[in-house]
Amino acid sequence: MKRSPAVLVALPLGLLFASLFVGRFQVAPVDVIHILLAQLFPGAHDWPAPVETIVLQIRLPRALMAMCIGAGLSISGAAYQGVFRNPLVSTDILGVTAASGFGAALAILLSRSAFELQLIAFAFGLAGVALTYLLARVYQTTPVLMLVLSGVVVAAFFSALLSGAKYVADPESKLPAITYWLLGSLNGASLRGLATIVPPIVAGSVGLLLVRWRLNLLAMGDEEARSLGVRTEWLKGIVIVCTTLITAAAVSVCGIVGWVGLVIPHVGRMLVGPDHRLLLPATLSIGASYLLFIDDIARSATAGEIPLGILTALVGAPFFGYQLRKTHGTWQ
Repeated sequence: MKRSPAVLVALPLGLLFASLFVGRFQVAPVDVIHILLAQLFPGAHDWPAPVETIVLQIRLPRALMAMCIGAGLSISGAAYQGVFRNPLVSTDILGVTAASGFGAALAILLSRSAFELQLIAFAFGLAGVALTYLLARVYQTTPVLMLVLSGVVVAAFFSALLSGAKYVADPESKLPAITYWLLGSLNGASLRGLATIVPPIVAGSVGLLLVRWRLNLLAMGDEEARSLGVRTEWLKGIVIVCTTLITAAAVSVCGIVGWVGLVIPHVGRMLVGPDHRLLLPATLSIGASYLLFIDDIARSATAGEIPLGILTALVGAPFFGYQLRKTHGTWQ
């Protein structure tokens, strides 16, 4: 895999094309090709208008959103595991998921639109991590242990608020909506939603890629990194800002999708090794492919759509357990 980076590029693109004709409503691959080419070279077409709508307005935005979210959560998890020097760290370590979840529940209680829900959830996610960072700040430094403990406190606080929101919600309408949203789904994917999440996910991912070589130094420990000229507090701040943008944006549009940011970085290490210069780009590709594949199963395996959070946990937990037994806890 180290000598075949083209595979990491071709894999998500191939799955993207397959996702456009896979589903309960069958569309021939040839028709998908013709529809896509027609966007570049307009002309006469011989396929029904509903088929074009399904491919371009429903499946394409959903597939692109799955790829963006999977890639973003995966690179965020890999960066956090390097910063905290802990293979058990995932993207919700600083409370962003719990805070965004409460923001979305609050928006549902207030009967806000889908776009307003995304904005409120995103804002609460940013506020939750900001609160974590302020709590962890000690004498102009942010020790890793303080960040982790502050994240636990903030996550517990917003989880309690979320439970309170579910307690007061109307059990006939609002409570099912909150519960379903928290399970994770891309059912509401649209071009507008895609335009909302792409900028923060791209900005956060580019930021992480630009500092990826410094993560190798930070993974050695703060003292060693400072001795090599790395401004550790600035680097931690950059990583936290980038990962928060990505995670808050992802959670705001699809709910809570667990295990992606925890498991995919380990898959990347199996393929390209622990060097963050290779690991972070690899996790982008693997994460995009993984969540896109999971979403294809979620929307086509049964008559009703399966929540993403259920499938990612069913796949991620056994894999992580297998890795734990295989390595005996000695992660590289």
